[in-house]
Amino acid sequence: MIVAIDGPAGAGKSTVAKILAKRLGFLYIDTGAMYRALTLKVLENNIDVNDENKINELALKAKIDLRSNHDGSLSVFLDGRDVSLDIRQPGITRFVSDVSKIKGVRQVLVKLQRELGRKGDCVLEGRDIGTVVFPDAQKKFFIDASSQVRTNRRFKELKGLNQDVAEVDVAKDLANRDKIDSNREVSPLRKAVDAVYIDTTELSIEGVVEKMLELCKENG
Repeated sequence: MIVAIDGPAGAGKSTVAKILAKRLGFLYIDTGAMYRALTLKVLENNIDVNDENKINELALKAKIDLRSNHDGSLSVFLDGRDVSLDIRQPGITRFVSDVSKIKGVRQVLVKLQRELGRKGDCVLEGRDIGTVVFPDAQKKFFIDASSQVRTNRRFKELKGLNQDVAEVDVAKDLANRDKIDSNREVSPLRKAVDAVYIDTTELSIEGVVEKMLELCKENG
């Protein structure tokens, strides 16, 4: 079974996807981490985020791998190097939407995501899983929350990683990512017609997971 979870940044996709995958005994795939890893490679190579040709070339050469840990977390490897923490830095967050909107980049990474997803039962989360990557997924969800709640969640997450950030800057970054992700020409962020919409603004993590778990167990 393939479970597709889409939604904007800070809505809680990663948190619920990890828990849901663990409860179901499925592989967890964070597709956003793959775009972050490539963005890291772009910046480390001092490539302008607007230089689509060079970034497309880089995407074809980059080796990005996701490995599940025993605790349900995910380790991200870029060219054999563990970059799980590096890709969560503010600098990556600031430019990841610019890199991920490039058509060539999405073609390369969507192909990789499909290869990973076809290895067995899995939970994939991102922005175009139910619409582009796996439009035939057996279960689809669109996770959302108010902009203020999403800002608060992302701010706490970054603080938990000991990053020196201001909440107002987090809000600006989220607003910018929303704009780019929703208006990009290739695979824009949108809810799949057959996806279950869940507003997590006033729901607990456990409440969201239980609701999703119940729906996943329906009809197999």
